[in-house]
Amino acid sequence: MVDKKKRLTTSSGSPVGDNQNSITAGSRGPALIQDVHLLEKLAHFDRERIPERVVHAKGAGAFGYFEVTNDEISKYTKADFLNEKGKRTPMFIRFSTVAGELGSADTVRDPRGFAVKFYTEEGNYDLVGNNTPIFFIRDAIKFPDFIHTQKRNPQTNLKDKDMVWDFWSHSPESLHQVTYLHGDRGIPATYRHMNGYGSHTYKWVNEEGEAFWVKYHFVSDQGVKGMDVNVADELAGTNPDYHTEDLYNAIDKGDYPSWTLYVQIIPYEDYKTYKWDLFDVTKTVSQKDYPRIEVGKMVLNRNPENYFAEVEQAALSPAHLVPGIEASPDKMLQGRLFSYSDTQRYRLGVNHEQLPVNRPVAEVNNYQRGGYMQNGHAGSNINYEPNSYSDAPKEDNATKMNPFEVEGEADSVAYDSGDHFTQAGDLYRLMSDDEKTRLVENLVDHMKPVTKDEIKLRQIGHFYKADPDFGERLAKGLGLEVPQEVKA
Repeated sequence: MVDKKKRLTTSSGSPVGDNQNSITAGSRGPALIQDVHLLEKLAHFDRERIPERVVHAKGAGAFGYFEVTNDEISKYTKADFLNEKGKRTPMFIRFSTVAGELGSADTVRDPRGFAVKFYTEEGNYDLVGNNTPIFFIRDAIKFPDFIHTQKRNPQTNLKDKDMVWDFWSHSPESLHQVTYLHGDRGIPATYRHMNGYGSHTYKWVNEEGEAFWVKYHFVSDQGVKGMDVNVADELAGTNPDYHTEDLYNAIDKGDYPSWTLYVQIIPYEDYKTYKWDLFDVTKTVSQKDYPRIEVGKMVLNRNPENYFAEVEQAALSPAHLVPGIEASPDKMLQGRLFSYSDTQRYRLGVNHEQLPVNRPVAEVNNYQRGGYMQNGHAGSNINYEPNSYSDAPKEDNATKMNPFEVEGEADSVAYDSGDHFTQAGDLYRLMSDDEKTRLVENLVDHMKPVTKDEIKLRQIGHFYKADPDFGERLAKGLGLEVPQEVKA
């Protein structure tokens, strides 16, 4: 007899008598439809794959804690999990590549997602950023087109360099990120050896209602290390899960990776006069102008018990904010506030936040009911508001959004700044000669397969505007000349 607590069962809890042989009419069959265990196994197996993420499909995750190390932070934000030195908040992080499918290689040249979920006492706070402080575009209306170029050609179903560079060359705002991506940090040595950034500007509000703009920087305590492109190419074929394996093994043996969180605090009114648009995610904010301030430390000390349940079903969204932290008018961020949660409603269902990895530690009280996979949230309580019941959930005016000014006519309007070249050029000029050489070699290798010279020449023109030496070296590597109209 098998111990009842260890018996194999169906999903409804009935014990299974034989898991090796289906029920058939005689020893040769056919199978009988009354073999409900067989049917259940096959039916569940047929549905075990959920839609993969449209972007950031390939990734790894871990759990840990965030501890505040600076007792001065509460003067900038009333966020509860940041209000006391030494306070610890449990958290989950998911690292990922951006463009590849679920089975793609970890070591491709691509930004890395850096998405952190803080399980705070006032609800989940998700900071969904990348390992780069900038991005390719600055308006969410361009995001579907951009990602289409990073995926597969609809005719050949192959990755297509013409698509990639055609889009980038027509989108000069991408130049800063393109330069960053093809430099030494474009392929991190491991997930542990890269920084993370909130990328966007966010708004912090303190208890007095005073508002500040903020930029997030997670600095790796392991140091930042890149991977040689030849090593990356080899690993893509021999161990495509290299970064996933490295993170798991490090935590498994007790070598817990950590990051120190710093922020740049920007006085609220400075958005009107700062030399760069604070809400343009293709630009950085100088640390000389706004030095970084330490906030705390993030430590990863627990691997998932089940990858599907805790990483694949993890749903992070920049719309998950807490009192004291708010969105900015950043056009890219504004689109992400909708799109990230919406893609999880498609992938996982409308009640995905009831899954254990997404479930807040804070009590959930709302009037949302029904939908797929509803677990009985709110029980028999009423499902409408306003109502006459004193014990029913009520809004708390103290947690309302901090008001901000808006002005102008409703219209489809671009950002005021058309300077997409200065910061990319500054980044190039900061590099050593060896770094510049590797950057140009990486770009040349990436652009060589492009079949149309007009695309190459348009992109060469952008790099020339960033720095003439940059453009000339790239043109030489591609066997072309910098267009005369660019030099004029």
